[in-house]
Amino acid sequence: MRPTVPCHGRKGKRMKLRIRYENELQILELNAEDTEKLWVSLSLEGEGLSQDEKEQLIQDTWEERFNKPEYNNWHKETRHIGLSKAKPGKDEDEDDVDSSEPLMSEVFDDRIFRKDELERKKREDYEDWCDRIRAAMKPDYAEMIIAIHLDGMEPCEYAESIGEKPNTLNHRLQRAEKKFKEIFPRTSF
Repeated sequence: MRPTVPCHGRKGKRMKLRIRYENELQILELNAEDTEKLWVSLSLEGEGLSQDEKEQLIQDTWEERFNKPEYNNWHKETRHIGLSKAKPGKDEDEDDVDSSEPLMSEVFDDRIFRKDELERKKREDYEDWCDRIRAAMKPDYAEMIIAIHLDGMEPCEYAESIGEKPNTLNHRLQRAEKKFKEIFPRTSF
């Protein structure tokens, strides 16, 4: 802190600004120069106010802007999410269709707006993995890995679908998984 500068006849008196920091209330002492800088940075106005009135206005403004509990800060940021700023009403080209829906910036998770894109990407990734597995492994191993690990089919269900005993299929599956890990070492099931 800088040395105390007398302010309007109040020698040595410093403003005590209450600041909430990490849910604790702390006191910061400001000299006259720092108090004046804070007055300007908070964009406060008022002529003919006494120093005590200025300090009270500074503290009130600080309380309003910065010392609110976390809930109030969270609420300030999220109170409009889910309530669209888009104007409800009818579009000129449509018959009685309400075009109001939340904007992309107003929702927590914008994936709802990109659903088709995400599904297309997921399908392309799935098809890419299927092609890579089929190109690298024997056909029966590849189909078993794809059905069980990519499609989520149970081993006994897959064994029944190809007409094999579950025990036999489990041994083949272990060999296929071992081969898969040799070919694709950075992937896992």
